Amino acid sequence: MTKRAAVGTYNDGFIHAGNLAYLSMLAIFPFFILGAALFTLFGEQAERAQMIGAVLSAMPPTVYKTIAPVAQDVIEARSGWLLWIGAAVALWTVSSLVETIRDIMRRAYGAEAKHAFWKYRLFSFALILVSVVLLIVSLVVQVLIGTAQQLIAELIPNMEEWVSTLRVTRGLPAIVLFGSLWMIFYTVTPERFRGKGYRVWPGALFTASWWMVVATLMPLVLGSVFTYDLTYGSLAGIMVALFFFWLVGLGVVIGAELNAAIALTKAGGDSDSSEASTDEKETQ
Repeated sequence: MTKRAAVGTYNDGFIHAGNLAYLSMLAIFPFFILGAALFTLFGEQAERAQMIGAVLSAMPPTVYKTIAPVAQDVIEARSGWLLWIGAAVALWTVSSLVETIRDIMRRAYGAEAKHAFWKYRLFSFALILVSVVLLIVSLVVQVLIGTAQQLIAELIPNMEEWVSTLRVTRGLPAIVLFGSLWMIFYTVTPERFRGKGYRVWPGALFTASWWMVVATLMPLVLGSVFTYDLTYGSLAGIMVALFFFWLVGLGVVIGAELNAAIALTKAGGDSDSSEASTDEKETQ
């Protein structure tokens, strides 16, 4: 099983990681435009900055500082019908990233597409819209938790333990990240391997863990080993962001190959056991 995952990652991982890095950089600003458009329906326009911060909270500080100001300028430059036209284009762009992950899953499982292209694309549209709505809900929950934390601290000073617990709940990007990855992995996994007995969470858990480790260690490595500023000058921030997305993309491929190895090993075992039982019946 480990060998199958390693071979699959070696064969396809580096190519797909580069593709995901490019598409992630291409899609992240359209995603913010789409989120800003939906915020005009469900939330306050002033909360757009919080949306950007929530999405970038799982990324290294260098990537955050590179993307956040540009994203803020992008969403502030659009309003009215121009915002909604941008949202429509953004929906198509971001869905291309989802379809790329779907293709990675198909290759990992050795499966073929069963539905028309437009059906998969519509499903990706729905997945992205649900993701943005969940992001809005999570921001509202964060605001409520912050309000509750202040009220408890002011009205009941002795409840410091509860306040500390609320502070912990505010720092749950890893759990949110795992939930988001699990939803993506589940929806893009071939239908045959989404049924009972097949697990999707190992790949999502590995990818989320890989993501958090990369986000934690990358600033330390860049600060002590590499000098991107001397190589890329003013483009250093963009190159660091691309490198981060490449590493995350590699983690996605490894997670997909891990799930495929587990599922195909189980499917092979099930087929072997069924053949053995058939042989026993024929012998009897």
